Amino acid sequence: MLGLFDSGLGGLTVLRAVRAALPDEEIVFLADQAHVPYGDRNEEELVALLQANIAWLEAAGADAIVMACNTSCAVAQRHGWPIAGVRILDLIESAALAVTRRGLRDVAVIATTATVRTGAYGNALRARVPSMQVTEIAAPALVPLVEAGESEGERARAAVAEVCARVPASCEAVLLACTHFPVLDAHFAAALGPNVLRIDPAIVQAERAVALAIEAGSPRGHGRTRCVTTGDGARFAAQLEMILGKDPARASEAVRLEYGRDRKVR
Repeated sequence: MLGLFDSGLGGLTVLRAVRAALPDEEIVFLADQAHVPYGDRNEEELVALLQANIAWLEAAGADAIVMACNTSCAVAQRHGWPIAGVRILDLIESAALAVTRRGLRDVAVIATTATVRTGAYGNALRARVPSMQVTEIAAPALVPLVEAGESEGERARAAVAEVCARVPASCEAVLLACTHFPVLDAHFAAALGPNVLRIDPAIVQAERAVALAIEAGSPRGHGRTRCVTTGDGARFAAQLEMILGKDPARASEAVRLEYGRDRKVR
């Protein structure tokens, strides 16, 4: 069984891609909606949330963890990954691979405030291509719009347009470095125009998840998806159906998690 987690609904974009690549895999997805948005939190809080979420997925039976939260990956690059008994697939590494595959040299990274503050994307991209021009842009208004179900309409369009106005004219591509942002892709397409490539790291993350599932020895199942929220269970169920559609092999529930700050990291 593969485990995925995000601060909220954005991780569903990764879940959708992983499910398409692994239709028979058993998956558990954790949405930490009690603490969304992660992008506004300090790094001490984010480390504690990362540790607790990974521990919960391990306890739930995950054979490997496919990260669906960019902010958590960015914090892990600075502070280290929690000690875990399973492999963890870093979303930022998948994003860097997606960029370098295309031979790009000038990229804008649109992410949460916390992700931008770490500089993780710039570090990861320049580690692969030292001469790459990377512009990191914080977009704190976007995650709350997606979580509130306001991904369509004028407010979302205007918010995305304001962010895209800060993208340098020289950029070849924009990296959607928060899993909530592909939900707003139509607005990004309209604001950026046809000459700027939009990159969703979930696509490469799903490709790598296939190899990870094989390496972890995760047995093929019946394609069941267990979706868990730390927030409102009834609201979460409605959000799942709205974003992913109906699926008889999907179950949803709400849980409470304890967040400590004493776990070791590696």
